[in-house]
Amino acid sequence: MVVSLITCLNGAGIYACLIGYPFVMSLDIVLIYMAVINVVTFFLYGIDKWKAKRAKWRIQESALLWLAAAGGSIGALLGMKVWHHKTLHKKFKYGVPAILVFQLSVAVIWLYIFAQ
Repeated sequence: MVVSLITCLNGAGIYACLIGYPFVMSLDIVLIYMAVINVVTFFLYGIDKWKAKRAKWRIQESALLWLAAAGGSIGALLGMKVWHHKTLHKKFKYGVPAILVFQLSVAVIWLYIFAQ
């Protein structure tokens, strides 16, 4: 990592810095983040369903959608299916899959550009 940092500082360019060791390390961080955000989102959908059945304070719909947009779209979809929650709301029924398609498109483009 130190060698990559020195190479970047010596003028190798931003592209060289992105495809070197820092890229591998950042990919690990991204994968850990994605796992955590999806698990959290999945369980928050379940908690919200549990609270809905008991007429308790609920998690805002906007918060659930923002979690999906922040990388938790797979967890949101699984939460919708497993907990049978928010499946009839159009903004969830169509919005969460649209977010997932967008995120997968960005991931494929990012890997295509930087993993060569």
